[in-house]
Amino acid sequence: MRDYRWGSEDVIPHFFGLRSVQKPIAEVWFGAHPAAPSPICAQPGAQIAKELAVCESRLKNDRDPEDCPAGAPFSLRDYIAADPQAVLGSYAVSQFGGRLPFLLKLIAPRKPLSLQVHPTAEQALAGYARENDLGIPKDSPYRTYRDRNHKPELVYALSRFEGLVGFRSPRRILGVLEDLDTAVAKKLIRIISRTPGHRGVQAAFNYLLSEETRPGEEQIAELIFACAARDPRISPSPRADAIVTRLARYYPEDPGVICSLLLNPVTLDPGEALFIPVGTIHAYLSGFGVEVMANSDNVLRAGLTQKHMDLPELINVADTVAAPPIRIAPEKMSAVQKTFYAPVDDFELSVVQIAPGDGVCGLRGCGPRILLGLEGELGFACSGGRFELRKGQAVFLGTDDGAAEVGGFGICAQVGVP
Repeated sequence: MRDYRWGSEDVIPHFFGLRSVQKPIAEVWFGAHPAAPSPICAQPGAQIAKELAVCESRLKNDRDPEDCPAGAPFSLRDYIAADPQAVLGSYAVSQFGGRLPFLLKLIAPRKPLSLQVHPTAEQALAGYARENDLGIPKDSPYRTYRDRNHKPELVYALSRFEGLVGFRSPRRILGVLEDLDTAVAKKLIRIISRTPGHRGVQAAFNYLLSEETRPGEEQIAELIFACAARDPRISPSPRADAIVTRLARYYPEDPGVICSLLLNPVTLDPGEALFIPVGTIHAYLSGFGVEVMANSDNVLRAGLTQKHMDLPELINVADTVAAPPIRIAPEKMSAVQKTFYAPVDDFELSVVQIAPGDGVCGLRGCGPRILLGLEGELGFACSGGRFELRKGQAVFLGTDDGAAEVGGFGICAQVGVP
């Protein structure tokens, strides 16, 4: 569980059937990342210790539970390490070594997240080694690279979900800026106009963020006021103006507010999915969703945060080529299962929905995978045993658990290796 400041006091607690809390709950992690591996119970199906119980203990400010219905808990990371070949299978071990390649989260932003970007595998490997050589502790708030892995990610909306993803085209950026009669807007227009293509956008982005050139508080305030004052009936982008005004409520002196004018706004309805490639600048604004990513916690921040920012490294990693948000359409795998295939080797996301009349159905996927209950109550059977999955519960199935069958009434997410 992560109690980041941008989280919600009620969304995740209500998902687990709990009351609202005083502190924001931003994320719940399910996986084997070394920073927060999931506790599991040694029982058929290797069921992860109910996150409901873990969250309830933490939300009451108690210590984490030391007991588990099936015995003493240990982590999913330890469980995999004990026999990675049996649990992950030969393919996953050959591709990813003895580690689970993906991380599953519930994410609930009430306030905007930081503008951020994630590195490629090569960038992460070099950055991790560099920060190790500098002696920066792995848990230091001033560390950027916490592991050696890349971090492409996919978000599946459980509610209306809003964000900023990728750069607009230079022509579209100029259109958004053209009637904002402020010093910063005019400067951005000159930068982009004199350097064609994405390099002009890159130069504008660098100008807004670099310590030597970034606009001052008065200049930022002037542009925010100009966006707020534009008549939405004639504005080239009422949505961009509204986002600037919204971000300014939280970060009135941050040039990241102005950066939002360079980015694509995107809204997901429940059931829609969005893929974020490495190098893509993005920020989630609000909503509730399932987030799936490569097994990494590497984040480079550009603004809209009080956390550590390594701006030179971020500028080096960020891809400024214009690209629309990548919505992933699901492939129907069976009458009850649809799969969102992201263009990466680390993960795929399936959503399984069972109605009372569907009976017992085979579940596609037989490698290492995590199942997370989203609605109702589902019953599963595999060679490892039988188990039930209710809303908020999660189960890990290894390759040695074999194929599974599912019945009951409800919805679950399944994250596995393609």
